[in-house]
Amino acid sequence: MMLARTFVARSSCNVSASTGFRHRFFAAGGSQLGAGATPSIGRWMSSVTDTTDEGSGDGDKATPEITTAEDTTTTAAPPSKESIDKISSDLRPSEVVTELNRHIVGQNDAKRAVAIAMRNRWRRRQLPQYLRKEVTPRNVLLVGPTGCGKTEVARRMAMMNDAPFIKVEATKFTEVGYHGRDVDSIIRDLMDSAMKLVKERHNKENREQAKKLVEERILDILSGPSSGSAARGRESFRDMLQQGLLDDQEIEIDVPNREKNPNEYDAGNNPQAAMMADIMQKLTSGGKKQSSERKKLPISEAREIIMEMELERLVENVDLRKSAVTAVEQTGIVFIDEIDKICSSREGFSSRSADASAEGVQRDLLPLVEGTTINTKHGNINTDYILFIASGSFHSVKVSDMLPELQGRLPIRVELAGLTEDDLYRILTEPVANLVHQQVELIGAEGVKLEFEDDAVREIARMAAQLNKTVENIGARRLHTVMERIMENISFEAAEMEEDVVMTVTKELVAERLKDVTMKADVSRYIL
Repeated sequence: MMLARTFVARSSCNVSASTGFRHRFFAAGGSQLGAGATPSIGRWMSSVTDTTDEGSGDGDKATPEITTAEDTTTTAAPPSKESIDKISSDLRPSEVVTELNRHIVGQNDAKRAVAIAMRNRWRRRQLPQYLRKEVTPRNVLLVGPTGCGKTEVARRMAMMNDAPFIKVEATKFTEVGYHGRDVDSIIRDLMDSAMKLVKERHNKENREQAKKLVEERILDILSGPSSGSAARGRESFRDMLQQGLLDDQEIEIDVPNREKNPNEYDAGNNPQAAMMADIMQKLTSGGKKQSSERKKLPISEAREIIMEMELERLVENVDLRKSAVTAVEQTGIVFIDEIDKICSSREGFSSRSADASAEGVQRDLLPLVEGTTINTKHGNINTDYILFIASGSFHSVKVSDMLPELQGRLPIRVELAGLTEDDLYRILTEPVANLVHQQVELIGAEGVKLEFEDDAVREIARMAAQLNKTVENIGARRLHTVMERIMENISFEAAEMEEDVVMTVTKELVAERLKDVTMKADVSRYIL
């Protein structure tokens, strides 16, 4: 007989205090990383360096403080930053799949295809230069019903990926010649994200140096410039500053004025106009320094402002564009979602659609996916080695309705299965941030303990699967609808309840709250 399993809110954020709770959520996936993981971005500069070094043979390099996944299986604390850095730097397929398993249920074929594609980027960088030019990415097409996890795979990839990454909706673009965004803006946006990542990476490397400069500038304001006679007083201020005793002391600093220049021209997505606007801004400024405003602020607030100023000064002499262009061309990844929405059925009277977001966009995507040169405000970008991953549900159209040339440029096709009742139950219980755990913690913020019986969780999964069959199949998104319906009264009344009150969600409560929904669904089947 199956024992009822309850999910209880704890006063602290560490949900691993209960042995059974930890076993349910963390031990099921083997060597899991734990909850609260926030994969680091900007881990890809070392890999970018490998693209310019032909002799880079060993790519499995790691910093000395990195801990392996096995080191975190026996601890209840969230994963250390080093363990996530290991995934970001190595991108081994098994580790990528393990990380995706923490958030996505099932769809192993899609996880393996994405993990292999990401690992092949690293493998290509280890090849000799003459062979590296011949190896192109194997683009991926994910096909499956809505709500089965296609977009979630892309979102989790962006969190763990160590390369420039961008996710776009195919329906946002129009054919060249129509008003709207053309597909070339995909690469421009990817380049902008790469510039941001490069800058963040340099800021992280220079932060320790900037901290020393910030300390010296604050000491100059407090005790004046360094001199032999004032050395003792300066060191006294330094000790108090490091101990935080002067955080409330107010000092005057020059804060850069970040207001937009009224004469500045907004170039939009036009790279030529953006370059011209940049040149005109430099000419009109006449080499003058950026305007600033003198403000009196506490040292605790002034420290952050001076830190930003020092980091900007340290990055001025670094060629960020060159590093960003190399990163985009060699390791960039573009995820194109809803690609089936720009397809039209070929079984009608005409195979040509009048929609500006239909086959014309497919034709514009052909050279982009095959390999071409895109002009951006940061320089020309070659798309030959950018990895493209497309996804679509293909409800009203088939994959064969895509242009044959575009099908050929997406050679790896992965079919994602629809979600069953058992899959919906696993979605409610297995992922780290599952819906049950979210509701428990939200109500726990009011000091109320919320419990879900195992029978109630299974009933939620059963009702969601039934609604997907009788109304419309929207996959895992149906769970949000069902859960909010059940939690409506509890969420409304929780703020008025006394602390330590225990609220239990039972199977009977789930059936009562969803009775009207299922009745309407049954009746609607017989209405003409």
